[in-house]
Amino acid sequence: MGNYENLPAPSPEQGLSRYLQEIRKFPMLESEQEFMLAKRWVDHEDSGAAHKLVTSHLRLAAKIAMGYRGYGLPQSEVISEANVGLMQAVKRFDPDKGFRLSTYAMWWIRASIQEYVLRSWSLVKLGTTSAQKKLFFNLRKAKSRIGALEEGDLNPENVTKIATDLGVTENEVITMNRRLSGGDASLNATVGSEDDGTAQWQDWLEDETANTAANYEAKDEMESRRELLATALGTLNEREKDIIMLRKLKDQPATLEELSGKYDVSRERIRQIEVRAFEKLQSRMRELAAESGIL
Repeated sequence: MGNYENLPAPSPEQGLSRYLQEIRKFPMLESEQEFMLAKRWVDHEDSGAAHKLVTSHLRLAAKIAMGYRGYGLPQSEVISEANVGLMQAVKRFDPDKGFRLSTYAMWWIRASIQEYVLRSWSLVKLGTTSAQKKLFFNLRKAKSRIGALEEGDLNPENVTKIATDLGVTENEVITMNRRLSGGDASLNATVGSEDDGTAQWQDWLEDETANTAANYEAKDEMESRRELLATALGTLNEREKDIIMLRKLKDQPATLEELSGKYDVSRERIRQIEVRAFEKLQSRMRELAAESGIL
């Protein structure tokens, strides 16, 4: 999709405020401008047009990323993941369907960030249901609706209501609530302010629950990606799969020392196997995605 090395990139050294100031220099597009640029990308693979579409929406990506401050992850990395989602949205955007790029991009940006959060927290295993993933990202909102945002353990009545609303068991609500409110990475952490430059995006952004055609189209594709991950794991041998599962997909990841003892090799050897297995997994994912037309 072109070379994006000249895109501004957030980094701990640069500082968040400086990055936010830098991306505000890119003009936001009028509907007609956006349509013409998107057509140039779709019809002629004009990388310059795609670049303008991406840079004009970096503020949107940053605004959405700031909403995930409460997960205790490096903000620069969250924004970078948001930008990855934005570039995927631009790549697949069809202007002839009649909606704005921002409507389509919001789902891709959130999906990219959420995949990063799930990987980083290691809270949700590969076999976890979509309802449990929904609980992970919607528990704070559900607590807010019933006035229980500041509660530690929820009372039984609130547990029952949240479980019913989100389609999970009461035990899952209790367990997830304790995980998410048990440390510094609380979901109650502050989300962006007017002063940090993240509230500059247009106020007309649609509600994330809106049943737009763009949301459904993007959601179908992301669900397909999750299925590809399960298939791609089959490319690993038993030891590689075991190490990836124990290191990446467990609530409490195994240490290199533990796996070193299990397989009677050095910690460095375990690390090498993990890196190689992850590379194989990524490569197979790309192949499967290309075969299925997802990429």
